[in-house]
Amino acid sequence: MGLYHYTPVWAGAICDPLPAGGEVTRLDLYPTPARDGVPLAGAGPSVRVRPEVYRFDVPDTVPPGRYWTVATFTPAQGVPAVVDRSRHVDLPLDTGLAASPEAVADLLGTPLPLTPAQRERYAESIADAQADVAGYLGRPLVPRRLVLTDVTPAWGMPLDDPSAWPTGHLDDFVTVLTYAAQPDGRYRVDVLVGLDAAQEAPIRRYVAAHAAESLRNRPADGEDSTGRRVSSVSAEGQSISYEAAPATGQAGALPGLESLSGFRKLTYRPITSSPTAPWPYSSGRYGRR
Repeated sequence: MGLYHYTPVWAGAICDPLPAGGEVTRLDLYPTPARDGVPLAGAGPSVRVRPEVYRFDVPDTVPPGRYWTVATFTPAQGVPAVVDRSRHVDLPLDTGLAASPEAVADLLGTPLPLTPAQRERYAESIADAQADVAGYLGRPLVPRRLVLTDVTPAWGMPLDDPSAWPTGHLDDFVTVLTYAAQPDGRYRVDVLVGLDAAQEAPIRRYVAAHAAESLRNRPADGEDSTGRRVSSVSAEGQSISYEAAPATGQAGALPGLESLSGFRKLTYRPITSSPTAPWPYSSGRYGRR
């Protein structure tokens, strides 16, 4: 099954139904933006992954492509159910790619649905852009699963809080997937360790934008019109002028790699010795080296 992460929005603000006595109950998928008729597939109820984020298990039987969602949730106890019709999802999920071929097609103006050949070509371009990001950040963009056994949570901490468990990864992203109590009172905990780029909007935007630009600057192969932007064509088609890409900082410019610097992994270096006060406040003429 694919894992779809959903953040409820109610009355113009992000809400977290479960602590308030509500719940996120249902996710239905429709093949058209009208969202009418019988849904193609559904999932529910959800599982609260972390504050404000809920996970649905989407069936693998749904064919690849874009689907428009209808999410149903109760914001709080005693409040009527709310229906959210504002989002869509591109399947399959959990492919290891930070962006979907459909997202690249949107930037290129390619009509949906995509052909298998288009989907494969777009996925390859996404993987290339993703490799550039991984090289810049110095870390993989796909988290790894870690199983903790016979562990005890920190006293007073919520069990879905990564800080409650001895993961040994204080300088990395950690998400608690599941936890289960054992007969002896200890726990078995499944966590994800590392950056999950598919859940980070700045990385998704960068990867999709650069994958689309890479395809746009390749000669069109006849399947779709992904050639460069043409500004003018001379008489009788003897020469073609192409538009220059907007400079960094201008409207419509591609995001730069430096915009992702906040996702770099922190590096901790232990201090090998305590600093020595300078002379004449120290015991020696020169400080230790």
